[in-house]
Amino acid sequence: MATENGKKANLLNQFSVGHLIDESVFEVVMSRGYIPDVSLNTFKLVMGYIIIFIALVAQFYKSKFPENRDFLASCVILYIVFIGILLLIVYTKEKNTIFCTHPPAGSLSSTGLVVCSKFPRFSHLYTLTISSSEPKSICANESVQLTKSVTRWFTKDGVLVEGFFWKDVEALIDDYSRGPKKNS
Repeated sequence: MATENGKKANLLNQFSVGHLIDESVFEVVMSRGYIPDVSLNTFKLVMGYIIIFIALVAQFYKSKFPENRDFLASCVILYIVFIGILLLIVYTKEKNTIFCTHPPAGSLSSTGLVVCSKFPRFSHLYTLTISSSEPKSICANESVQLTKSVTRWFTKDGVLVEGFFWKDVEALIDDYSRGPKKNS
């Protein structure tokens, strides 16, 4: 949501504030030349399409209930299995992830970034974490974290002060880029 003066959030709605900050983090990282990695999102969409297809087949199967009981039971079992896989991916892979990236074009690093955020309910502290998309890689740096009060980035009218915000996020990206290499 943008205004003439900049991006504005409803300061009384924590979801609105967090969403605006997350979108702005994406803009900062993309301005650094990183390329979004949408492979996990694509996989989740494919899983969703499979789940919808199973539900449609079960709904519109040509024979009626008593005759197709075994077929419906198998559709329900497949539905539960695919939903379970999808939920497992969300809870184990995504967690607090905003987005993942590939490395910038022309970069010597072979790993992208995983950008995560935490903005606990009823808290003013926003935590941004940048880590490697391939933590076991020799090119992976240690993850870095920034925790600040969102009041430093917003005016009393709810307008994001992009200068302060971009400076903080760019400093975090720089810290990650020059961080010590992991010893595996």
